[in-house]
Amino acid sequence: MSSTKALDMEAKKKIYISPYAWVVIFVAFFYLLYVLRSVLMPFVAGILLAYLMDPLVEKLQKWKISRLWATILVCLLVVLVVLPALCFLFGMIENQVALLIKATPKYLGLIMAKVKPVIASLAERFPEMKGGQLEQMVKGNIGNALKFVGKVLSSLLSNSFALINLISLILIMPVVTFYMLRDWGTFVSKFEDLLPKKSKKDIKDILKEINTIVSGFIRGQISVCLILGVFYSVGLKLVGLDLGLLVGFIAGVISFIPYVGSVTGFVLGVILAFAQYGDATHVIYVVGVFLCGQFLEGNFLTPKLVGENVGLHPVWVMFALLAGGVLLGFLGLMLAVPMAAIIGVLVRHGVAKYKKSSLYLD
Repeated sequence: MSSTKALDMEAKKKIYISPYAWVVIFVAFFYLLYVLRSVLMPFVAGILLAYLMDPLVEKLQKWKISRLWATILVCLLVVLVVLPALCFLFGMIENQVALLIKATPKYLGLIMAKVKPVIASLAERFPEMKGGQLEQMVKGNIGNALKFVGKVLSSLLSNSFALINLISLILIMPVVTFYMLRDWGTFVSKFEDLLPKKSKKDIKDILKEINTIVSGFIRGQISVCLILGVFYSVGLKLVGLDLGLLVGFIAGVISFIPYVGSVTGFVLGVILAFAQYGDATHVIYVVGVFLCGQFLEGNFLTPKLVGENVGLHPVWVMFALLAGGVLLGFLGLMLAVPMAAIIGVLVRHGVAKYKKSSLYLD
């Protein structure tokens, strides 16, 4: 009898994990994440896609469709919609890039024609710059700048392909997405079973808050980027900008970084409008397109699609994206927003507990 009581008491003893052990686990996790960053790419992409498509599968389940068939239908729908859209998009980008390469000498000539009076004025003020030295210097700087941009773009493309490992991404990601989407509910329930019973409710509340923030930001921001990309592309094309589709696409794609997309598109649009037409009228048209886009985004798109209470400050998002990109490349960009949301929620709950503690109240 005494041995039974001893076993019961031993079973009731709490397992204590030292804070130092948690630090070691935390460091080991991120070290493995860094080491395996190129291998993890298709798996992380597949899990994120499954997470984004899960609400649609759940809606189909409410119509008495099994989880398996709902997953198959959603995957087929994505393939039927996404593949033609990607083919059209790549074709458009290819045409616009070819047009940019072809029109660059013409644009440089127009810019130099506008800059020459300024160069002449500077030459009068600085007599030591003779024999067209100032003009040659300006041309040389423009050429060097274009070469630098080309090298940066080619470097980004080569590094991205090296990190992403395109073949594995194409082959593995769809498989991971399908199985994760099919078994999403099973994974969630098994994870919840592992939560400590005493603090299970608090942890589930925190996870629910994280899910609200991440889903609200990612799903909403994707919609905002698509709408802004279409708006800027159509608007710039209507005002007569030859490369309007390319500028609008760039502005829309990077609009997930607060303010960066609109500022980048605005600067590119103004420069190209000036290079193409050489007058202030078309520059004003481009400015009007981006002002309308900013008004649309700030007053309608972001409040309605992203939500005003997602809890992610724009500066925090920009820092997370830059830090993730520097540390883990494209994989870091994908994990940046979820990690930022998790850290933000944990910090808020930590601050709330601190304000209720004796350390703060005393």
